Amino acid sequence: MFATHVSAWLQRRGIHYGWIVAAVTFLTMLTMSAALGLPGAMMKPLGDEFGWSTEQISSALALRFALFGLMGPFAAVLMERYGLRAVMCAGLTLVGLGMALVTTASQLWQLFVLWSLMLGLGTGMTALVLGAVVANRWFVARRGLVVGMLTASAATGQLAFLPLAAWMIEHWGWRSAIVPIVIGSVVIALLALCLVRNRPSDIGLLPYGEAPGTQPAPAPAFTMNFATPFRVLREVATNRTFLILAGTFFICGLSTNGLVQTHFISLCGDYGMSAVPAASVLAMMGAFDFVGTILSGWLSDRYDNRKLLFWYYGLRGLSLFWLPHSEFTIYGLGLFAMFYGLDWIATVPPTVKLAGAAFGPAKVGLVFGWIFAAHQLGAATAAYGAGFARTLLLTYTPALYTAGAACLLAAVIVMAIRRPAKTVAAPAAASTTNAAARA
Repeated sequence: MFATHVSAWLQRRGIHYGWIVAAVTFLTMLTMSAALGLPGAMMKPLGDEFGWSTEQISSALALRFALFGLMGPFAAVLMERYGLRAVMCAGLTLVGLGMALVTTASQLWQLFVLWSLMLGLGTGMTALVLGAVVANRWFVARRGLVVGMLTASAATGQLAFLPLAAWMIEHWGWRSAIVPIVIGSVVIALLALCLVRNRPSDIGLLPYGEAPGTQPAPAPAFTMNFATPFRVLREVATNRTFLILAGTFFICGLSTNGLVQTHFISLCGDYGMSAVPAASVLAMMGAFDFVGTILSGWLSDRYDNRKLLFWYYGLRGLSLFWLPHSEFTIYGLGLFAMFYGLDWIATVPPTVKLAGAAFGPAKVGLVFGWIFAAHQLGAATAAYGAGFARTLLLTYTPALYTAGAACLLAAVIVMAIRRPAKTVAAPAAASTTNAAARA
């Protein structure tokens, strides 16, 4: 009832309730991504307190990334069966509990249970698949922009919170940095409980931008269960578009979350930079990414998404090649933060648009769930691989070069996707024909 009253109040002021759902989703993804990024600032404090190596901590973080991604297709099933509100509240509860309990951990296996299992599953329930589902259910117009905004929240949460977290760790210990995440999880779970609804039809609305007089879209006719993601995967496993999007998104995760988000503070420490200024560089990346990803959503509504991905992956690869030669000065790192940050996850809106064009709105949530799973498997590979390389070779440079080369490869192969058929012109042509007939 509360959501219905708020919706009616907003309608009288010309505001669609979909923007409220998008706003709560934005805050949810922001908090979840902050929780996902926080452990990267804790690798050194945990190692100093408990004697764990970089490789051991990286193992827990890698498993967290893998579970985070593999939850994607099943999160789409949970959203279909139990609704957006229930899934968001359950994910926030898991993350809040996992982060709160880690303050009492003293054994490595406890880190695996709390950070790998609970954090991985909780964040996976409210990952980028949530943004894709909300955008496709609640918006017809401005869908690319909404995907860009929600995607930007994911990267911004991972990066913008780190300077504050690093400062809190330096002054009050690593456990203090957990508190804002726990409080945020509780507050936003309450907002989701009160405001989020599953579909526009639940409160008597059409999706934003749907033509007046259109009947509300019904729920899918088929019944989803936990075998459905595997059936969808089997259907698309040989599809060229799916294979290219999954492969390039694997490289996307390898070159962002797994490598830079997880290891950047440790990398800067190798060059004598302390945690707070290193985290500030990550926050700078987050600011550039917030602009770049929203701009990417705007561009994805207007230009060839394959060409956008070509430029995003290419520029990211060149920036990773540059990083070891930046001398880790303010100027060098600022230049890297600008070019790298602008397309941190600007790849998401074009990827979602290409997946939607290829597989349709009924399957896009599940298909993108598997594409996102590939992203996080790439992140897990880099999170562990870079930590292993650092332990073995005492440098991150080979990992940076490998990720840079992979990005350049992604830039080339993404152009092999078939150009999506244009669907916007048909309705326009039809309306023109009808107008001429009436005249």
